[in-house]
Amino acid sequence: MGTFALGTFIGPVIGGAIVARTSWHWIFYMNLPIAGVALVLVTLFLHVRRKREGTLAQRISRVDFGGNAILSASIVSILVALTWGGTSYTWSSWHILLPLLIGTLGLVLFGLHQEYIGKDPSMPHRVYGNTTSLLACVLTFLHGMAMSWLSFFLPVFFQVLLHASPMRSGVDLLTIVIPLIPAGIVGGLTVARTERFQPTIIFGYSLLTLLTQHSSTAKCAIFQIITGIGGGLALTSTLPQFGSIWGAAIPAAVFNSHFDSHLSQISDAAVREQLARGGAYEHATKVFITSFDDQPELQQEIIDIYQSSLKLVWQVLIGFALLAFPLAVCIAEVELRKELVTEFGLQEGADELQQRRIATQEPEVELQVLDSRAR
Repeated sequence: MGTFALGTFIGPVIGGAIVARTSWHWIFYMNLPIAGVALVLVTLFLHVRRKREGTLAQRISRVDFGGNAILSASIVSILVALTWGGTSYTWSSWHILLPLLIGTLGLVLFGLHQEYIGKDPSMPHRVYGNTTSLLACVLTFLHGMAMSWLSFFLPVFFQVLLHASPMRSGVDLLTIVIPLIPAGIVGGLTVARTERFQPTIIFGYSLLTLLTQHSSTAKCAIFQIITGIGGGLALTSTLPQFGSIWGAAIPAAVFNSHFDSHLSQISDAAVREQLARGGAYEHATKVFITSFDDQPELQQEIIDIYQSSLKLVWQVLIGFALLAFPLAVCIAEVELRKELVTEFGLQEGADELQQRRIATQEPEVELQVLDSRAR
């Protein structure tokens, strides 16, 4: 989780540095050697216990291709609307309303498919039939969205309002990353020792309040530390990967829409064209802002719109954080298992468990029963 948190916050800054010096294509090229190394390491060192039943064709037939196709198409349709809304088209345009409607209906169809059509559904309804499980999934979604939200828009604040370079922006982000990791460890230890997960979720949502171009370094650092500790405490009680894509799409839609609606405040027509239709996020760099040092009035016009757009982005984030708090309070405590035995897991752990059973002459248990209980 610490590695994930570090990569989540540093990745966008490294991407910004790459774009500033080369081409945006290299952001994707960089994934090839990284993924190649990961593939080799996984192949050599990750030994998992697996149980294969039936032929290859029978195993493939258990994959929920229909459900996954419906879900993917629905999400893409909604993301297209969020990306185009307020930039390429107005929110009332059919170009936006139609994909939103299709995506929403697609999600409804996905739910019906999982309940009535899918033979082996990816997201069976029994998982969400339990209130605790359902609330945990919602909290996980909100937490993952918040972490992604911060990682995409804190660099904008640093580079535009504080005139930080991409490298300095990365250093500034460490203020939130450094407390995030030990707080995550504390949250994990708290769950392990107390066998209660609710407190770490409740105190894990803190609010990033409003910052301006005149905010002091100490003020920025303190607010980031508070956010880092809060996010870290909830890190091990949730899975931040879930909801990340919405943590990029929703604030981007808010930011771009607000920026475009206030472009008339910029007196230079050429600059307005540069920043329109998503160009504001692309040009959110120190190099772009400082290029107007010889035109202080125009520079301040640009900064003012960035500042008001970021203010709205943080306010919307606060709304999602406030939504998470009562859900965390209402989630019921359930007894946590200290040991979970299933058909799957690390082979090393399975071997150790088998040896212990032999040494203590423990009777073999029916794996299907335990796996059913776990579900």
